[in-house]
Order: sequence, then C-alpha cells, then structure tokens
Amino acid sequence: MKYYVNTLYPDDCFRDWLVGILGERIRNKNCEVDVFKYDPSSHTVCRYKFRGERYSVVAKFFAEPRGKLKRYNAYEAMTNEYNNLKRVEQFINVPKPIGINQHFNCVLVTEYISGKSLFRYMGNERNLYDRLTSVAHMLRRLHDSTEGYYNREREFANFHHVLDQLRLDPHTRQVFNELLGNWWHSPFLDRNSGCMVHRDATPSNYIFRKSVPYALDFESSWENGNAVRDLGILCSELKNYFEFNKGSGTNAEPYIGHFLWHYSRNEDDFRYVTKVLPFFMSLGLLRSARLHRRYPHYNYLIKEAIECLKSL
Repeated sequence: MKYYVNTLYPDDCFRDWLVGILGERIRNKNCEVDVFKYDPSSHTVCRYKFRGERYSVVAKFFAEPRGKLKRYNAYEAMTNEYNNLKRVEQFINVPKPIGINQHFNCVLVTEYISGKSLFRYMGNERNLYDRLTSVAHMLRRLHDSTEGYYNREREFANFHHVLDQLRLDPHTRQVFNELLGNWWHSPFLDRNSGCMVHRDATPSNYIFRKSVPYALDFESSWENGNAVRDLGILCSELKNYFEFNKGSGTNAEPYIGHFLWHYSRNEDDFRYVTKVLPFFMSLGLLRSARLHRRYPHYNYLIKEAIECLKSL
C-alpha cells in the first residue's frame, strides 16, 4: 500500500541531495518532489516523484526500522544491500542502485520500477505460468552466476532460529527437532558449491514491467547458500496463497511443478530439486506461520511444515 505524505521544495536538504546524485536524469533542478510512503514495510520506505520529470526513486531508511527487529547495524545493512544490488545487476534485472548516505538515516536510493507484482498475477491466475517461467529463469541466472562454497550448517541454524521465533509447545518442537535430525544425516542437502540466494523470494519481491521481471529487496540475501532455498520459499508462498485464498493448497501444485521444471537444467536436475524442495518449503511455511500465530490458519501451516519434512 502506498499513500501521499508530503511535498518537498528546493532548499530541502534531502530533496537537494537527491537532485544532486541524479544528475542529468532530472532536467529541472528546481522541480517539486512528491513523497509517497509504503506500508507495511520493515523500514521506512518512500517513493520520491519528481514533478514534470516522469521519474521516481525509492528510498529505504535503514535507521528507521518498523518491524520487530529494532537493534542492528543500520550502516552495515545499508551498505550490504547496496553492494548486493551492484553485484547482482550484472546478471539479473533489479532496481538500479543510485546512492547511499548514512547522514540521512542510512538511506539507500534505487530507481523506481513500475509494474505488477507476481502476487497480483496469483490473484486471477492470468499469465501466471508465463510469469513463473520468467522468475525461474531469473533465479537460475542468479544462482549460476554467483557460485562459491556451500555453508550447510547455516541452513540448519537458520531453520532452528525460525522455530525459536514461533515458540512452539515442547512436543511439537521435539517433532521438528527429530525430523531436522533426519535431514541433517541424509545426503540430500550436501552440495559441492553454494551461491547467492535472494532469501526473501516472496511474490511481492518480483515485479513485471512490460512482462520483464525485476527482483526487489536484497537486504537479507546470502552468499554460499543452497539454491533450492529460493525455490522452496516461493513454492511455499504459492501453496499458502492457494490454501488461504482459493480453497486448497493442492491447486497450486501445477504451478509449482511448472516453475521447478523451467528452473531445472534437465530431468536429473529436476529430480534433485524436487527431492530437496520439501526441506525449504517447510521453512517457508514456518516463516508464514509467524504472521498467523493468532489465527486458525496457523495450525495448517505447522501441520504442512511437518508433512514436508516427513517426505524424506
């Protein structure tokens, strides 16, 4: 959701800084700038629209957290996402990173990308297969272009961290601990190499402008991760959406299969991906459960997360 909050005029220090770093992109250096705020968001995030210029930027203020996480290094988070965007823009479409400034509440400025999110295509399912194909190809390019060593232990540590956040009853937590132990001792999560993973591969973070996909929000991305992590998170979002909004999560399965097939290089790759996928789908369902702890849908998410881990 986006709404108007203010208009900035010449001599406003932040407005003037924006005009300065944008250079020739802004012809009228004295133009007024309308400000629109996004809600909800993990930090203060605003769109700055330059009147008469047909140009906008998005600013994320890392020193203005709005989520549960309040204490962290805002400067480090700002520079981390800026550097991530600079790296991945060599391989995939992302909002162009324009500048950072720690003196304005650790702000990161990127170009504004207009378009429809993957989430909106899930609503009416029109062109959803095509959009999932585009995202699959984009993730494949990201993963193939950023190979490095693989940090297997971190995947399990993060899974346990999400479980800690849910504060499950002792019996349910023990069930998860035993199932994760089975995965730990299996060979399926062993890999010779890892890669950069988006880590927040939710439908709202993929935007289509004239059918061209763009990936948003690389704040939490990881190096040396398991490529299937991104696939599992997105597939869990599909399943959860269809269960919550369309009567049954099973209706998402044709889309999930299509997405995984177009990500895979060949049949052997497809078999590997589908074997490992339940581990990361379980993680994705638990991530969603954090948002539904006070609602009946929470029980569905916990049950499905357990069933995914049992598929080993």
